[in-house]
Amino acid sequence: MQCPSIQEVCTPSSESRISALIERDERALLDEWLNLLRSATDGGREVGDVQLRESARGFLAALRQGLSFGNSSDLSRSEWNSMRDLLKDLSRQRAEHGFTPSETAIFVFSFKQLLFARLYKEIGNDSDGFADEIWRATNLLDRLGLETMEVFQKTREEIIRRQQQELLELSTPVVRLWDNILALPLIGTLDSARTQIVMQNLLEAVVSHSAAIAIIDITGVPTVDTLVAQHLLKTVAAARLMGADCIISGIRPQIAQTIIHLGVDLSDVVTKATLADAFQLALRKLGYGLATATGRSEKA
Repeated sequence: MQCPSIQEVCTPSSESRISALIERDERALLDEWLNLLRSATDGGREVGDVQLRESARGFLAALRQGLSFGNSSDLSRSEWNSMRDLLKDLSRQRAEHGFTPSETAIFVFSFKQLLFARLYKEIGNDSDGFADEIWRATNLLDRLGLETMEVFQKTREEIIRRQQQELLELSTPVVRLWDNILALPLIGTLDSARTQIVMQNLLEAVVSHSAAIAIIDITGVPTVDTLVAQHLLKTVAAARLMGADCIISGIRPQIAQTIIHLGVDLSDVVTKATLADAFQLALRKLGYGLATATGRSEKA
């Protein structure tokens, strides 16, 4: 085993120097850093002062802990667990509250200015040593900043996916029109992902309402191509397996021509031009009668 030289033992490493500097000047560094952070958010989104101070204090403590074992740029080591957890929580909170990437990254990168100024006071006379310290500190803080941005980006993507899922669910409501009659009005493009939600919502409603007929209204679907037609047929087939007949309404002249041109076979599916026509047909199928304006009862 090769032992370190006397010079290596006696000369303070960059990690120990930065850690000692933070421990010695923590209060002053914290106050100066908070002032920088506050000025950086002026005109932007506000951060609670108590929360900002706690995050900054936690960052300094986690930074000292990570530096205490050396290997400052290896964030996968266990001594950096506290730092990774802190940056993960901070990034998630800011992403969920609508902060921009720049507003999030400035938390880490603004600390460079203070750290570089302190290092200059300590070893500014040694140009080579100062350059080495700046490089090591830059490498460390850049990695921490990138870690922050990666978590922020992942959180934003998760939020977007969750919002898309919620919008899809809200855009496919199943409406109970009458006893044993349901309606599913569709608006917008019908793709594979949305088809799964449409099918799931419809089948759950068929079971919960013991529905005998389900009307799928595509008045709000802008275009019907082969893929959309296949999705509709799959939904109709799934509903039939659950014991409910399906009627597709909202077949406009342009859509009818497109379906014929594409050669899609809808001969096994009952279709109507409007939702009102489909509703009347559903009532007739179930043997319901309607009262006219004169009070005379007649079959739908």
